[in-house]
Amino acid sequence: MDLKGLKFSKMHGIGNDFVIIDESKATQIPETDKPEACRFLCDRHFGVGADGVLFVVTSNVADIGYRMFNPDGSEAEMCGNGIRCFGNFVYINKILETESMTVETKSGIKTIDITLENNEPKFFRVNMGTCTFKADEIPMNFDSEECIDEEIDVDGEIFKLTAVSVGNPHAIIFVDNVDDVDINRFGPAIENHRLFPEKINVHFVEVISKHEGKMRTWERGAGVTLACGTGATSTAIAGYKLGLFDFNLHLHLPGGNLKFTVYKEGEDLGAFMEGPAKLVFNGEIA
Repeated sequence: MDLKGLKFSKMHGIGNDFVIIDESKATQIPETDKPEACRFLCDRHFGVGADGVLFVVTSNVADIGYRMFNPDGSEAEMCGNGIRCFGNFVYINKILETESMTVETKSGIKTIDITLENNEPKFFRVNMGTCTFKADEIPMNFDSEECIDEEIDVDGEIFKLTAVSVGNPHAIIFVDNVDDVDINRFGPAIENHRLFPEKINVHFVEVISKHEGKMRTWERGAGVTLACGTGATSTAIAGYKLGLFDFNLHLHLPGGNLKFTVYKEGEDLGAFMEGPAKLVFNGEIA
């Protein structure tokens, strides 16, 4: 694997950071090398350092295509903070010079609307689409059709868990105080729980009010992160379904804040997510 001369950008969305590579015109990293390359690029000691690697690719069904790889080299469906960074990268590099774009991801087509301030992109609003609570679609090994506010045993501790997917799977656990949770113990224990054959992202959530919440995240394949956009989206939807949150919600994550608007589409629930994305630096592998 030779990455010499590889050009990239480092961006973050409220502390969830990504290496972004443009492959919309030509392949930069061969497909067989991508897992190893992404493990190197995400390494904070020997590589660039990131929570994931995003690739800009072409699409036959949307304005542009999106791929994401986790720090362990596995390919992910989508990332909410990542797609805001993706939209910023595409806009400032003039790959698409539009303030509204459709993006093909492994979890469907998403729409990004960009708010400009002094002609610079400031906020990114993404229609994250609708979710599913069906256990077999998450997937999970569960007797009931859905897992909503169900008790599960994790290392002798009982948690009430709601499982939801917005294209990737999330376990939402509401607690009295998120700071009291031993996330390094229970995060991986739930991620690898027998209930979840393909593992799961884990979020501990504290309700402050109907319009405000606080959360901490253990991401599948990444560990503790400062933010998770799809997890925050799942939290907003799950909290609305349980009657804990209203349809307008601000969530506080360790890296910053995100705004959500939950909506109904027929019998399904979905959400708009709005938040910032910032360029940290552009670089080249020596």
